[in-house]
Amino acid sequence: MPLLADCHLHTSFSGDSRAPMESMIRQAIQLGLSRICFTEHMDLDFPPSDEVPADLFTLSTDAYRAALLSFREKYADKLRIGFGVELGMQPHLAEENARYVSSYDFDFVIASTHLVDRMDPYTAEYFAGRSDEEAYRRYFEETLTCMRSFSDYDVYGHIDYVVRYGRTKDQNYCYEKYADLFRRMIDTLLCSQKGIELNTGGLRKGLKEPHPCIEFLKQYRKMGGEIVTVGSDAHQPQDMASHFDYAAGVLRECGFPCYCTFEKRKPVFHRL
Repeated sequence: MPLLADCHLHTSFSGDSRAPMESMIRQAIQLGLSRICFTEHMDLDFPPSDEVPADLFTLSTDAYRAALLSFREKYADKLRIGFGVELGMQPHLAEENARYVSSYDFDFVIASTHLVDRMDPYTAEYFAGRSDEEAYRRYFEETLTCMRSFSDYDVYGHIDYVVRYGRTKDQNYCYEKYADLFRRMIDTLLCSQKGIELNTGGLRKGLKEPHPCIEFLKQYRKMGGEIVTVGSDAHQPQDMASHFDYAAGVLRECGFPCYCTFEKRKPVFHRL
């Protein structure tokens, strides 16, 4: 497997996973990975609903860190285990998110847009009364706002996450339709020296391309971007490193000579 690091993983410390951390670690070793990074969900001020308790995505960070450090020591001769977080972005949370990130010795911070106008694109509510194109555009507008309002992260995660849940998914989706917003996103990322992730999670949900779409990756690279991590977004062991052979080919097609992992918030480059 050309890619030996999965940098987007969730366990039972995330509200949407039941996977024991050790089961994920054992799967990584079985797959021959050399590095992983857990990136448990921390979405402050996530709106509750009948299906979602108010604290579902509030991470018990101290307990998570203690478990990770214990397993890091136990498996030190077999696997490098990073301490990461996937931080849910909302523009009004910039100061609170900054305080949270500075409170812990994370190796890696993914910023992700999970909510737009207090709605998760995972729900039908988000798409009600508008076309997929309108819903996608609003998501990208909000993502750009979040990128501009907060900077204490390392890569922006699954940039076109919204496409997973559209009525037509990515059937009619392409970079060119949203190029005006995507170019501004890339400019913002490069000016702040931030990276992106190639996230293979959408492929498991029937998408034709990873997150972000291949043309976004190409344009980021063309404009000088170098920092790209790769993550499966696995919430259970069997999904770890899924589609990684394909992801390696995409990175080469887009002109990336390396992919990255992070240690103590610094990028480490690995040749493809």
